Amino acid sequence: MASALDRLKDLTSKISSYELTRKENYKRLERLFEELGIGEKVEPFEAIFDFKAINLTGVSLTPEGLGSIHEGRYVQMIAISYDAQAVVKNRNRSLGYFGRAEKIDPKRKAEVVSFVLSWRFEKSFRTLEHYNALLDAHLQEA
Repeated sequence: MASALDRLKDLTSKISSYELTRKENYKRLERLFEELGIGEKVEPFEAIFDFKAINLTGVSLTPEGLGSIHEGRYVQMIAISYDAQAVVKNRNRSLGYFGRAEKIDPKRKAEVVSFVLSWRFEKSFRTLEHYNALLDAHLQEA
């Protein structure tokens, strides 16, 4: 059985690895934001995290088919926002249209897939931080 010190070292290593990966991911996300022209639809950059989700049509994001195209479909990045006060709660917004799936440049397809996955990665950290703050606030009140 590993000692408490060994377990602490392992945990510290994992945490620093996640933080390093997160910083690299954030830089990639900023670069792709500019390269894909998403800044023309959403400004400033940080506003992309106001969306509840970002989805992709025409290209698979499933683990077993990641990056595979859907023949006859169009590649489009769709952002989903939520407004509790509105009559229609969910709104879809196109962040980018990239043409027919079977005609998309492989480099462009890789950038689009990378952007969506990188956004989801960063969004998951922000969601974790949000719920951690809520839990802390709740526990302080109790």
